[in-house]
Amino acid sequence: MASPRTITIVTLSFALGLFFVFMGTIKLTPRLSKDAYNEMKQAYKSYAKALPALKKMGISSVLLRKIIGSLELGCGIVMTLVPGRPKDVANFLLLLVMLAVLFFHQLVGDPLKRYAHALVFGILLTCRLLIARQGEERPEREELREERVSLQEKNKVKVS
Repeated sequence: MASPRTITIVTLSFALGLFFVFMGTIKLTPRLSKDAYNEMKQAYKSYAKALPALKKMGISSVLLRKIIGSLELGCGIVMTLVPGRPKDVANFLLLLVMLAVLFFHQLVGDPLKRYAHALVFGILLTCRLLIARQGEERPEREELREERVSLQEKNKVKVS
């Protein structure tokens, strides 16, 4: 039977992955929802206007939307389907994207209801990453404990 930690990581990875596949697809194509796609186009236009440095670097609102949408889609696929360490890398990249999205929403002065999803999913990504990292540190602690126990046993003096 799988441990609760493993079940949590697998469930979070799968759910977060599907969410980001969905959101990335909405940013890239109107096939899923034309209204949501048009709303994304308008939002990214306001983000690009609020950051004139993007225009100086040659990044238009369309390119910004496509970059973020592609990152979300790619990382979402990795989180959903790919086992092992790549999930943590995808998790970290998505966390950076969520921080950028939160920054954009704050920059244009959006109300909380417009960016609450980014806040919630950023927290979920953080929790998933912390749970995954916690499991990696535990074997080292157990190895150190075993070494201490074996050293204590070696150092015991037999009294008869």
